[in-house]
Amino acid sequence: MTQKLLIVNAAALGWRLVQRQPPPAPLVFQPLESVFPAVTCPAQAAFRTGLSPAACGAESNGLFLRDLRKVSFWEQSAALVRGPRIWEQFRARGKKVGLMFWQQSLGEQADLLLSPKPIHKHHGGMIQDCYSQPHDLYSRLVAAVGRPFNLMHYWGPLASHKASDWITDATCAVMAAPDLAPDLLLTYLPHLDYDLQRYGPESSQAFQALEKSYVHFSKLWKTAAATGYDVVIFGDYAIEAVTGAPIFPNRVLRAANLLQVRQVGGRTYHDLFTSVAFAVCDHQGAHVIVLDGARRAAVRTVLEKLDGVDEIIERGADCLVTAKPGRWFAYPWWESKREAPDYAGHVDIHNKPGYDPCELFWGWSRLGGISQDAARIRGTHGLVGAGREVAWASSLPFSKPAALLDLAQQLKIRLNTV
Repeated sequence: MTQKLLIVNAAALGWRLVQRQPPPAPLVFQPLESVFPAVTCPAQAAFRTGLSPAACGAESNGLFLRDLRKVSFWEQSAALVRGPRIWEQFRARGKKVGLMFWQQSLGEQADLLLSPKPIHKHHGGMIQDCYSQPHDLYSRLVAAVGRPFNLMHYWGPLASHKASDWITDATCAVMAAPDLAPDLLLTYLPHLDYDLQRYGPESSQAFQALEKSYVHFSKLWKTAAATGYDVVIFGDYAIEAVTGAPIFPNRVLRAANLLQVRQVGGRTYHDLFTSVAFAVCDHQGAHVIVLDGARRAAVRTVLEKLDGVDEIIERGADCLVTAKPGRWFAYPWWESKREAPDYAGHVDIHNKPGYDPCELFWGWSRLGGISQDAARIRGTHGLVGAGREVAWASSLPFSKPAALLDLAQQLKIRLNTV
C-alpha cells in the first residue's frame, strides 16, 4: 500500500439493496457476511479490532451496568472496545490515523477525531457541537463546509441524507488539507439507515436514499483519487423488511412479575433494583439481564412462550434472545400510552433503556413529540446469514474476503506491511 487509505462505513449498505440498484462506475460491489449481532457498535468495534463482537466486548449498542442497575445506550468511550486496533503497528511506525463520526471513538488511539457531542442544558435544550481532535478541527470544517453539523439530521424525525452530505464534505476537506490528511482515515455515513427503517428496504424512499449514497461515494472516490487515497467502502448490516408485529419482551416479563415497576407522576418506570429480569432491546436482539439467578428458569420459560422469539442463547448468567426473520424487539413494558415514561415521547437516546426506532417519526403533530407506535417501523436488522450480506467495494485488490472480519484482517496485513 503506497497511498493513503480512506475507509467508509455506510450504514445499512446491504448486498441485496445494491444488486437491485447497481452503482455507477467505477464502483463495483461484492457481498460480505457481517458480524452478529449486526448492529452499529458491534460491527464497527469488530472491524477496527478484527475480533468478533464477543471478543472485543461490544455485543450491543447498549450496556447494562450491573453494579448501578442501569441501562445506557450509545456511550462513546473507545475504552469500551477491547483489543488492539488493526492500525496499531501502522501508527507505531509514525503513520497518522483519523476517525470521523465512528461510534465509541472518543479517546481512541488516533491523531484526528470528530464525533457529535452536544451539551445538554440543565433546564432543557441542547447546545449542538462536535468533539474534535485537534481542538480546532471542527471549527475549520464548519468553515470549509460552510455550515455547522446539524444533529437533527443525524437522528430523529428530521434525520436525512443531509447528515451524510455534511460528513462527506467534511471528509473531503480533511483529505484535501495537507496538514490534516491522515495516512488512514475512517469515516461514517449514516443516512441510508433512516428511510430503510421508516419505509422498508423495498420502498421507493429506500432507493432514493441509496442514490444519495452513490452521490456521496462518487464524491469521496474522486476526492480520494485526487489527494492520493485508495478507498474501501463497506456496509455494517443489511436491513430486512418487517413482516410481523414488534415483540415486547418486557411486557411479558412484567406480566409474569419478573420485571418490577414504580409509579411516578402517573407514569410507569422500570425498577431494576427489585426486578428479576429486564430485556435490553436492540433491533433483532434482546439482551435479557437476569438479576436473580435462582429464577433464571422462570425467565427462560416466559421468553420461550413469547411469539416472535427464534432462539435463546445463554450468555453466562444472562441470555441473548433473537427474533424470527421479519420481527424485532421493542423495549416498552407498558400497554397504555398514558402509562408511558416521560422520555417515551421524545428523542432521548441516552435515557431510554432500549433502542427506539420510533424516534424516526413525528407523533400526531410536531408539537406532540415523536411517535410511540412501534407498528410503523418497516425495516430492521441484527441477524446474519443468507440474504443478509452487506456490500463492499474498493480501489485496492483483495482476495475476496467472505466476511467483515476477513476484510478487517486483510486490511491489517496491508497496513502492517507498508
